[in-house]
Amino acid sequence: MTKTRLNISTDKDLADFIKIYAAENRTSIANIVTQYILSLKRRVEGEKTNEILSNPVFNESMIEVQTKLQNGTSTWHSYDDVFGD
Repeated sequence: MTKTRLNISTDKDLADFIKIYAAENRTSIANIVTQYILSLKRRVEGEKTNEILSNPVFNESMIEVQTKLQNGTSTWHSYDDVFGD
């Protein structure tokens, strides 16, 4: 499949987190984003699929975040609030 470049902007705290997460899990940020979007696409298209996200904790957290964003219960925190100094 031909690839294309997609630029996204996010809070610095989230960017720092995803860089650390990718390094700790020996993957790339692009792969994490691709897997998440592919998972969304398959759900929207109603495809039953094997779990494509290799880390179940990541998958569960993404579903939780998606739910909170959809129902308006998400609360935003700074990096320091979440991870401390």
